[in-house]
Amino acid sequence: MVSEEASSVSITIYRAPGRGDGAINVNWPQGYALITETRTVHLPAGDATVRFEGVSEGMFPESAMVTGLPQGVREKNRDARLLSPQGLVDAYLKREVSITRADKATGVSRTQDVFITAGPDGGVIFESDEGFEALRCTGLPERMTFSEIPAGLSAKPTLSILTTSPQAVTAKLTLTYLASGFDWQADYIATVKQREVQEKPKMDLFAWLTVANGGNQSFANANMMVVAGEPNRERRTDQVRPTGGALIIRCWPMQRTHQVPYNPGYISAPPPPPAYAPMMYEDEGAEIMVTATRRSEKMMDMASPVAVVVAEQEDLGDLKLYRVPERVMVNAKGQKQVAMIVKPDVTFERVYVANAGNYNESSAAISYVLRSKNDAENGLGVPLPAGRVAVFENSFAGPLLAGEGALPDRALNNEIEVEVGRSSDVRLSVVSTRQSRRKQSWRAVVTNARDHPVTFEMEIPHIISGLVRGVEVIDGVPTWRVTVPANDEAKLSYAIKLR
Repeated sequence: MVSEEASSVSITIYRAPGRGDGAINVNWPQGYALITETRTVHLPAGDATVRFEGVSEGMFPESAMVTGLPQGVREKNRDARLLSPQGLVDAYLKREVSITRADKATGVSRTQDVFITAGPDGGVIFESDEGFEALRCTGLPERMTFSEIPAGLSAKPTLSILTTSPQAVTAKLTLTYLASGFDWQADYIATVKQREVQEKPKMDLFAWLTVANGGNQSFANANMMVVAGEPNRERRTDQVRPTGGALIIRCWPMQRTHQVPYNPGYISAPPPPPAYAPMMYEDEGAEIMVTATRRSEKMMDMASPVAVVVAEQEDLGDLKLYRVPERVMVNAKGQKQVAMIVKPDVTFERVYVANAGNYNESSAAISYVLRSKNDAENGLGVPLPAGRVAVFENSFAGPLLAGEGALPDRALNNEIEVEVGRSSDVRLSVVSTRQSRRKQSWRAVVTNARDHPVTFEMEIPHIISGLVRGVEVIDGVPTWRVTVPANDEAKLSYAIKLR
């Protein structure tokens, strides 16, 4: 008996292990999911085979559990061969089929029995009365006919079980299994807000929960959750995906080389686009007036996305669980986004950062980061899963993308830092001034061409000789931290130990 679909489904998705802040593999996501389905079946008395159709094609069959059976499961089988043109040819390899095609001489269709000798990868070769031929390589219509559907081919990925029931019964079963081909990530949008000079800089932080399903099965009306963190999972071999799909037909040229027509159009440049037609006016002598409206001096604020449904965060041991409060459709070969985090008015600090080892006497632009602390005082105070961050700044032309950075997993009270880009207004040069056997002297000069002070930090990846005013050890690295006045510069002289 066949259970064609689930009456309800729940999907819990885990991120790809070790992916970090990289993008999701859209062809076949490298994460996994725990899927729980509820199905109702009618069992006869005695032995019965139950086929669960429409399971995820990335199912790990060894993880499948079925509850609700009168006497449990005696045997499980994963049916990985799908009903498709490729699957049919593969199943009929070394067997006889019928082929209908037009006669080369008369053009009349005729049907004959042929023997498939090779395929489906790399083309289909069959043996007929005329000898060995390749399918669909004559240029004439051809159609293959199969006498029956081979055993073991199913239209959907299927899990079958063997069970026994003492009497006929209608059972409500729960099927739970792990499946590959899923993944998720957080995608942040940080919108820097306008402020007065005396005000602290603020931004609106919004995060999308992006879920990817790389399989060919959709899950309708699903209760969806994702898990943040790094659960331990042993590495295993790649899961065998169901076979199936379209036939790959390969043919060879029917002429000799000198008979293949030469088409220079494949290698010549495309013709230039036609010139625009001149603008026509009713009165050639009419005076043309051009007017303009001066843009307001006030910057245009970017409106943050409006969240209608927001995922709810829960604790799952030492991990974090995000539950979508409404049932959703998880489409095959698709991605879905649901609001995950909405935090307006997050205070932050803009810091220009550099590593002294990456600079020389030539003045060079410096990277800048947006830095904050994940606590309620700064407008946050929620766990932040790893993801990409798009930073928007407001301008007279409206909101513009300032840069993109990455945010690793951040727990409560952790420091948050997103590198946005490089500034051409704040520059650094580091020059060696003197060297002896035991130490080397350096001078660093940072310039600020902006009309307001900036905060600058420079890491010195060496052992400092003596005490240097303005240099402190941060996370084990000597760091120069200074506020550079508007349209001014700051200098630091220091020495490092060579031995």
